[in-house]
Amino acid sequence: MKTLLRAVVFGLFASAAGADVTGVDIRQREDVLDARPFGDAGAYEKLAGVIHFAWDPADPANTRIADIELAPTNDHGLVEATANFTVLQPKDPAKRAGVGLLEVANRGGKASLVYFNRATGSRDPTRESDFGDAYLMDLGLTLIWVGWQCDIPPDVPDLMRIDAPIATDDAESVYGYARSDWVSTGVTKSFPLGHRGHLPYKVARPSDEGNVLTVRDGRAAPRQVIPREKWSFARATPNGPVPSPEFVYFEEGFQAGKIYEVVYHTKNPYVVGVGLAALRDTIAYAKHDDTCEFGVDTGIAFGVSQTGRLLRQFLYQGFNADEQGRIAFDGMLIHTAGAGRGSFNHRFAQPSRDAHRYSSFVYPTDIFPFSGRTQTDPLTGETDGLLAHLAPEHQPRIFYTNTGYEYWGRAASLLHTTPDGAADVEPLDNERIYHLASGQHFVGGRLPTQQPIADGSLGHLNNPLDFLYAERALLGHLVAWVADGTEPPASRYPKIADGTLVPIEQLEWPKILGVPAPTVAQVAYREDFGPRWSEGIIDNQPPVIGEAFPSLVPQVNEFANEVGGVRTVELEVPLATYTGWSLRYPDPPVTELRDFIGMIIPLPRIDKGQDVSDARPPIEALYGSKDEVMSRAREAAAALVADGFLLERDVDAVVERAGETWAWVMAR
Repeated sequence: MKTLLRAVVFGLFASAAGADVTGVDIRQREDVLDARPFGDAGAYEKLAGVIHFAWDPADPANTRIADIELAPTNDHGLVEATANFTVLQPKDPAKRAGVGLLEVANRGGKASLVYFNRATGSRDPTRESDFGDAYLMDLGLTLIWVGWQCDIPPDVPDLMRIDAPIATDDAESVYGYARSDWVSTGVTKSFPLGHRGHLPYKVARPSDEGNVLTVRDGRAAPRQVIPREKWSFARATPNGPVPSPEFVYFEEGFQAGKIYEVVYHTKNPYVVGVGLAALRDTIAYAKHDDTCEFGVDTGIAFGVSQTGRLLRQFLYQGFNADEQGRIAFDGMLIHTAGAGRGSFNHRFAQPSRDAHRYSSFVYPTDIFPFSGRTQTDPLTGETDGLLAHLAPEHQPRIFYTNTGYEYWGRAASLLHTTPDGAADVEPLDNERIYHLASGQHFVGGRLPTQQPIADGSLGHLNNPLDFLYAERALLGHLVAWVADGTEPPASRYPKIADGTLVPIEQLEWPKILGVPAPTVAQVAYREDFGPRWSEGIIDNQPPVIGEAFPSLVPQVNEFANEVGGVRTVELEVPLATYTGWSLRYPDPPVTELRDFIGMIIPLPRIDKGQDVSDARPPIEALYGSKDEVMSRAREAAAALVADGFLLERDVDAVVERAGETWAWVMAR
């Protein structure tokens, strides 16, 4: 039965035990699924409410927060913020595993139950389907979500958000320039300044001469300035443009496939970096404050895509040591981040901004350094590493997991190569790298029902290869590695040395009807953001672009599936080609790549006359019947279990999925 509890624990100052958490306001406490037991962990409960933070801006652990010295302070000289939180934990403290899994919410959402419990997605997990098969509960984990992002859309309920302070200069507004870019898939007259529905920095001075709108025909094409009298800050409506500080309006219309970019004068930057401190101090509070009602012994952070990149930023800027000099997170699962970081701790930062081959261009995402190991850029002479600013005792045990998409769309090869792309780089002892071969950025659901990408083509958008079975097995290994030191499986990723990681021009893509190989992949550039970038201030909008770092991609076999990394049953018993990339066809430019999305391309069938137009082996040459497919799928699943990349409990499901794929291919 749902109950409402308002329990407030406040102190004027953060205690040594409680780090920078000064109060926890629990506004909701309820049993999960009417106290239904989850194995040995028993019944779970859900807590929700608000966490209050206060930081000493002069403390060395906090001075790394950009503009914190400009944030307003309370009567005690501390910078304050509040964030909402949600916790799921075994109701009986004696049945808790003592391991907290803190999911860093991607744009305010909750993904852990989907990724690890095979549950339906919910921002407020309440129904039985929201908890899936309860794998996380079977492990007895305490699941924690806390807001860290300050520009979350306010009109969407149950998102995780933080109320960050605004930087001011002696109570006066801080001004500067922000940047927004976009690529349209059709002609439209206005675009929002914010990214994916997030709160934008509003235009402060619409007539400022520094407001510039440009257009270019491609990533590397020169920018052409659009005359100021031809555009305005306004929103298109059926009755004409309406002035708005949050939109750009162009009467001639933004054309499909072209890159538009506006640099504009704005004010009142959030102190965005307090979100990083909030994550640090929430887990420190859970680990060290005896009054915490969701206390744990060890903490693991989980980040997906945007928040995987945020965790890399968190590590790079030294946030994994709290004010008392203790390690914050003991482990991290950094998923689909590629080799990137992001806009998480600088003036006028927009945390939602990312980087793909053909969207969100040259934000501070794919920038040196990339590897955990300290390396030297041979062109600039700069020496740095992702973990170079953390003492050994503050470095967590880390899993990096990436799919095929991250190599094509997120420059993931730089995670484990030298900056010149000439040699492999082994991960550190506290790191493991796992490539989830041939996956797209997220699992594309069940087998597609839509038409192929073009007339005469076999390719279908939205790759359904289900790498999440491997992902949740890996989480179990990370929990064991952090909790009791049990060694996880060795890293598995494509390498230069064995020919499984290659330049694009060496990709051995077979002839496939209607599906040419890509000629481009995302690259990371040497970017100059200006003389104050080390202080978290961008003076060059857009940045000055230097030479690109090499991007390498996974090699493929005769089935056009990737050969390096963790190969799931779909690849070991091939019935189709699975790609982590897809071309923008029919959207211009057709030779560029789509964001996030890959393809599934069924293998050809002799009885359909496809053998003459497709170089891949036909189905009939591989299998005599569905029974043979199912038998070989079970053998492949058993091998994955033995190697630690599949749970025994998931074998039947992946074998059944192979049968579904056989039926789909044979029905085409």
